[in-house]
Amino acid sequence: MMKIKAWLYAARLRTLPLSVSGIIVGTAVAKYHGKSDTLIFILALLTTIGFQITSNFANDYGDGVKGTDNDTRIGPKRALQGGLLSRKELKNGILISIIISLIFVGTLVYTAFGHQKLEYIVLFSILGILSIWAAIKYTVGDSAYGYLGFGDLFVFLFFGLLAVLGSMFLYANFITLIALLPATAIGLLCTAVLNLNNLRDYETDKKSQKNTLVVLMGFENAKKYHYTLLLISFLCIIFYMFLSFENWLIYIPLLAFVPIFVHLKKVYNIKEPVKLDPELKKLALSTFFLSVLIFISCYYKI
Repeated sequence: MMKIKAWLYAARLRTLPLSVSGIIVGTAVAKYHGKSDTLIFILALLTTIGFQITSNFANDYGDGVKGTDNDTRIGPKRALQGGLLSRKELKNGILISIIISLIFVGTLVYTAFGHQKLEYIVLFSILGILSIWAAIKYTVGDSAYGYLGFGDLFVFLFFGLLAVLGSMFLYANFITLIALLPATAIGLLCTAVLNLNNLRDYETDKKSQKNTLVVLMGFENAKKYHYTLLLISFLCIIFYMFLSFENWLIYIPLLAFVPIFVHLKKVYNIKEPVKLDPELKKLALSTFFLSVLIFISCYYKI
């Protein structure tokens, strides 16, 4: 029972709502164009959850091995750091998670494209493998990109553009230019969650030579960067609503920006990194809330 709790702890279940936000939005945009499939939706969610858990295991292992996760860390202790799981156990967990994710990828691709659209099958299989690679290489290895300041870019690409546009394509076999707006918004908000995490860990990351974008640009500049991410995501949603207007339901997603702007004000007033920790959950859930509201506004359009 204790090991099960340890694995659930290492899986960081609280990160899963944010990870599926892009899939929900991509599904919503496809539905707006009259394309939907319940089985594809379920498989896409499972695939993304598989990627996220793989990433969480790998991050726990990578940061633990490098010594970035130590007693001075502000956030919750990690499984390896706290002695809940050994290096070998985490390695095995990563391997099993990769295998499960690959099974989900294969099943999803076959369900979406059958065996006739070979070019799509190859493309999405490659994207699935790249997603797994990105999940692992964020903190694992000497060339881990999370230690080189590229974490934000990868989160934007994989949690935003790929998640939204890729999932839309699974249903519709096409993407639209207008879909770039909600894809960009979700990508920026997911990036903001990572940035907030790195703002919180600024001091320990700096000491551990984990050169996140926050460490490279400095704490105050990273806060300004944070505001920019939130404001541009808001503008993307506003522009998307303007171009997609059919009825009043299209404005429902604006409700999600009420807690987001409350969060922005709190971050503005916070001067100590340790006090940013409670804001992580708020921003992640607000992003998930936005994705659900976009789904509602697209699914129930008149």
